[in-house]
Parts: sequence; C-alpha cells; structure tokens
Amino acid sequence: MEAIVKACYSSFVLMPALDKDAIFTTKKKKKHVCTVMGSNNPFKLSKISCEVSEGGVKPKQKPTIMRASAIPGSRTEDYNTAMKRMMRNPYEYHHDLGMNYTLITDNLIVGSQPQKPEDIDHLKHEENVAYILNLQQDRDIEYWGIDFQAILRRCQELGIQHIRRPARDFDPDSLRSGLPKAVSSLERAISDGKGRVYVHCTAGLGRAPAIAVAYLYWFCGMDLNKAYAFLTAKRPCGPNKRAIRGATYDLAKNDPWKEPFESLPEYAFEDIADWERSLIQDHVRSLHGT
Repeated sequence: MEAIVKACYSSFVLMPALDKDAIFTTKKKKKHVCTVMGSNNPFKLSKISCEVSEGGVKPKQKPTIMRASAIPGSRTEDYNTAMKRMMRNPYEYHHDLGMNYTLITDNLIVGSQPQKPEDIDHLKHEENVAYILNLQQDRDIEYWGIDFQAILRRCQELGIQHIRRPARDFDPDSLRSGLPKAVSSLERAISDGKGRVYVHCTAGLGRAPAIAVAYLYWFCGMDLNKAYAFLTAKRPCGPNKRAIRGATYDLAKNDPWKEPFESLPEYAFEDIADWERSLIQDHVRSLHGT
C-alpha cells in the first residue's frame, strides 16, 4: 500500500504544497483509489483523486477546489458574502481550516482568531508569542462559537498577556477611531521585547492587518503605500487604506480649524513629514494604558 501511495503522490509532484500526510487510499474493484489533499494558499484546499492498477497511475479527475463557503447557508458563506460586499475585496475566510497567520516582522504576527486553547499553546511554544492583541467585538467571537473564556485561561496559564481593542467588523469609521489606541497597545507590547505580538481579528484580513500597517507607517519610517505593500506581499489581504489615512490625519492635524478630512484628495496623508511622525508617535505613546 505504501508503494501505491508514493506512486500516486509522485504523479503530482508539480503541486509542491500538497501534504503527504493528507494522502489516503481506498480499495475498490481491484483498484486503489488514492486521494491527495493539499493547499496552495491558507484559504483553500485542493483535492486530487487517481486510480492505481497494474497499468500504473492515472488521474480520475482534474484537480478541484473545495471551499467551506460552498456550503449554502453556512456561517462561513454568510461571513464571506458580507466581507466582499462591505470591504469590496476578493479574500475569503475559511473557519474550518483553523487558525492561520503570517510573520510580518521578527516581532509581529498577523492572523485569524485562535479557535481553541491548543492554538494558544502553538503560538507560545512554536512562535514565542508573549502578547495577543485582539480586535474582535464580543459578537464576533460569539458568532463563531468560540469558548473565549477557555482561551483567556490558557493565555493566563502560559503567561501570555491578552489585550482587547474591539473595532466593528467591515466598518472603516470604527477602525479609524480605534486605530490610535490599538497601535498604542501594539507599540508598547513590541517595545517590551518579551516576545512576539500576535495581532488578530476574525479572519486576519481587515482590522488586524490595518493595525500592523499603521504601526509600520507611524513607527517604522515607511510611507503608507510602502507599509501597505510590505504587509500585503507577505499576507494577501485588504485592510482599509482610507481608514489609516483618516487616523493619520486625526493624529497629525490636532487643530480645530483644520480642513475636513473628507474634503481632501485621495492621496492625502499617504506620507507625512518627520515632525508629523514625531507628533503622532508622542500622541500614540501617551495612550499607553488607556
């Protein structure tokens, strides 16, 4: 049987993301039907089936893509429909695949929600996470049926500091208003140097990467477009750039007579002067502990 599995797997060597552990076989009418499960990205699975007989290996069908969102009426389908409508991006979240994340810098990770205490163990022992910054509202956690108290207990047992900075999902205005305090928490956690910081929302595609982009913009000397490109090259996602520009405007132009942000051109506050960056950093740091 092992030889059959190897033969089937070797037939698909051009798909390097396939996982050998996901290969299984069944015997049917003197032929072994072998199915290979794998993934070319963290949000979808590929399925390949073939038959192994005396004549060799031959595919039963072309590779197909299976998505949880294909299940009519599922929570995942509803969530992805809302995300595409409100955020106008092509990305999808697949809760059934478990937690997924991306290392952005040596001390910053952006990802989806931890779903069980074992995810916290993984972050601690495999990624040296010392802080978790959670952007979800209570209703986000309840929607997916997460045992949040069990996750909090595991964080406490492992010495991980869990921080909440809730922002409404798919709402750029809520994100804009919450960015300064969320980035303040992120900057303080990174500055402590006790370990990596895991920033997450539900899918890790909107709110969490927006916090990371704003941090790179305000504290790492990048302009907004460079910070955005840097993060999205590592983790394909769609954080709201306008919300980040709006929050930058709010922090840099603390003047009651300032021109309304809504009247500014689309490129406004995609970059800032050194004195404005210094002002923003002082303002964000002043929010520590608030």
